[in-house]
Amino acid sequence: MIKRLNRHDYDRWASQIRHTGGCRQPIHLRGKVEHYDRATGALLHRYTTRHEPDGVLRVPCKTRRASRCPACAETYRADTYQLIRAGLIGGKGVPDTVTTHPTLFLTLTAPSFGTVHARREHGGKVQPCHARRNAETCPHGRVKSCTERHSKDDPRLGEPLCPDCYDYTGSVLFNALAPLLWKRFADSLRRALAKAGGLTLKDLPRHLRLSFAKVAEYQRRGVVHFHAVIRLDGPDGPTTPPPAWATTDTLPAAIQHAAKAVSATAPTHEGQPARILRWGTQLDIRPITLNGDLTEQAVAGYIAKYATKAAECVGTLDRRIHSTDTLDAFNLRDHARRLITTCLRLGALPELAELRLTDWAHMLGFRGHFSTRSRRYSTTLGELRAARERFVHTEEVTHGRLPLFEEDTVLVISEWEYAGKGHSLGDALLAAALTGTQLGGPHDL
Repeated sequence: MIKRLNRHDYDRWASQIRHTGGCRQPIHLRGKVEHYDRATGALLHRYTTRHEPDGVLRVPCKTRRASRCPACAETYRADTYQLIRAGLIGGKGVPDTVTTHPTLFLTLTAPSFGTVHARREHGGKVQPCHARRNAETCPHGRVKSCTERHSKDDPRLGEPLCPDCYDYTGSVLFNALAPLLWKRFADSLRRALAKAGGLTLKDLPRHLRLSFAKVAEYQRRGVVHFHAVIRLDGPDGPTTPPPAWATTDTLPAAIQHAAKAVSATAPTHEGQPARILRWGTQLDIRPITLNGDLTEQAVAGYIAKYATKAAECVGTLDRRIHSTDTLDAFNLRDHARRLITTCLRLGALPELAELRLTDWAHMLGFRGHFSTRSRRYSTTLGELRAARERFVHTEEVTHGRLPLFEEDTVLVISEWEYAGKGHSLGDALLAAALTGTQLGGPHDL
């Protein structure tokens, strides 16, 4: 750290760090950018990392995971918030008439795989976890009851009362098949809407378009459930109103039908028959209002928050598990360890090879995208990032840090190569002091 402070290029290094916004694991790039006059071939401007500190340019990692880099995850969260909110009240290219379209907030849950410790409240008072009179004893000698009133940060929340009774195989397979369940739910929802309008599924796109944005959230027990904004549009998306028969009463009935109708089948394995998995019985459907408890800000904030998270609440790892890793070397609770072990065991079976459970053991079997949207829900993350880059470029030109060229008359040639990532321990301490961020763990160094 002292060596970095005393270097002649410390100010430039500090400027790079500030421009990364406090990224914990910035990407190091080595290369150059050259601007040539198309007509004469003359070199107009050149930028090279040769004269930068350590010969590299540091840029943000742009991860969405808050456990990896809170600074970059915050940018991702803010972009997701704007994307979701634009689809609810307009903006970012979406007309404000979208507020008149039928829109609901939906939560699809997972089924039960065994009794787990839970925190329940009634009338503002915390209730006993699972208080049972004359509670039975499971085959493994554990009483099926828990009279404790768990605190919000109790590490036992989500863990089974009896780990040996818990269906770890079912939990892992549900996570692996959850993306397929969502796809079939969306297809079934379109069929239900077509039936409600007296249309065939083929004719539905000429009258109505189903738009959605969803996010996956891990429950403490280690299974995912989905939160989604479901909206009905006209054939051209949010710019056109839906048909008169597509109302706020039509949509809930179609959702309830689709959620109960779909299923996914896990292949036979280890002598066990094929297993049919469905959504859980808890289905939450609520309208989104401009005032009240469930406003567009609340929904957008809720979805954006979970877009930056993964399975950390279960206590698993935030990176892939390699063949050389030993789980005993990690500080894992028994429940997370059993889920990961189940993934690794099932992933070695040829019958389940397509589920890629070994590759996604750190995600407890889930391999889908955490945050997705339909094509015409609203703007895109790419468009939001492009707008931010244009703003930054304009600022750089305005302040004279970049030359102003006519794009049609200039040829730009770029050469970049990856040169590493992250900070040394001394650089990490300085970066945290410069940007006011918290120092990350050893994997960030």
